[in-house]
Amino acid sequence: MTTQEVMNKAHSHGGVEKGGHASRADRPVSFDLDAIPTPHGREEDWRFTPMRRIERLFEVENYDQGDAPVTVEAPECVTVEQADRSDSRLGTVLAPGDRTAVVAWNQYGESTIVSVPAQMQVSEPIRLNVDAVEGTRAQHIFVEVGELAEATIILNHRGSEEAAVNQTIEVNAGDGSKVTFVSIQEWDDTTLHASNHRLALGKDASLTHIVVTFGGDLVRISSDTDFRGPGGELNMLGLYFVDGGQHLEHRVFVDHSQPNCYSRVTYKGALQGNGAHSVWIGDCLIREAADDTDTYELNRNLVLTEGAKADSVPNLEIENGEIRGAGHASATGRFDDEQLFYLMSRGISEHEARRLVVRGFFAELINQIGVPEVVDHLMEAVEAELAKSRTN
Repeated sequence: MTTQEVMNKAHSHGGVEKGGHASRADRPVSFDLDAIPTPHGREEDWRFTPMRRIERLFEVENYDQGDAPVTVEAPECVTVEQADRSDSRLGTVLAPGDRTAVVAWNQYGESTIVSVPAQMQVSEPIRLNVDAVEGTRAQHIFVEVGELAEATIILNHRGSEEAAVNQTIEVNAGDGSKVTFVSIQEWDDTTLHASNHRLALGKDASLTHIVVTFGGDLVRISSDTDFRGPGGELNMLGLYFVDGGQHLEHRVFVDHSQPNCYSRVTYKGALQGNGAHSVWIGDCLIREAADDTDTYELNRNLVLTEGAKADSVPNLEIENGEIRGAGHASATGRFDDEQLFYLMSRGISEHEARRLVVRGFFAELINQIGVPEVVDHLMEAVEAELAKSRTN
């Protein structure tokens, strides 16, 4: 794809915005590297991110040849293919919005495309596995679910000691489709991972987007949404458990541009250990044309030990007075002393009481996921994280 072609594609999705950032709608987006320069860390999009730990992803010359590998397990009714950059489907779900995203777009060689035909109901989850990554690699994954189709896609990231992955994921949910997309990060604790999830919902489409992050040295996931017709329903669930020295960052942008659409964002995290740092940024924009919007964003953080820090910033921007509802909330705190006292007064040890409180904190969210194998795995992962606190 030529420079002119990618610039034309960027303009077709809102173009390269110049000037200030008074509105979330003014954020620059482009497929051109020169349009989104290397940040210095003082920018709003980067002020919470430890720049020295992520800067190797900012320049294309730092990358090794070849894409980060991905394997796919899918039923025969699902098409899986490798496509080069000339494929017309690629880049059609929004455009890159920060430096890592635009570098990931320009650096990958081939995209893994997963396609579910129209009206097809896929009963078994489609599984994508990313592991055994070496060096610094880019990656591009494109998922399209046809009109009135139903599918669950589970993307697992594991292992990959001292590797770095800069990833683009495009998900296109067709009109009337029902899609569940799950991304699980269980990297080695030395892995660096940046990912831009770009999500499109057709008319009357239902998309459940789930992000679970337990592993990695630094993980930064930005999820941007595009309602492409009225009646869309978006549920975004997030779960993270941050250990000492880890930086886990999740950024969500819900862009309501169509009438009669619904969105709910719920992210929960727990932190333990010195230097554990979580960042959650929840941006929601309700545009002038988005009558009858119903939206709410929630982030809750549970700080388990001294030395851990959670930054949580919800932002709500409304350009329309004809909406059904809009709101946001954020809370960060330590254990509820009353809960602990209640449990310990009934003969439960302090450690076991703490375990039950954390388990309940996450279980409320995990049970909403609706994918049994994921639910069971996540509860086991939470127990494993709690076991670390007992042995440390």
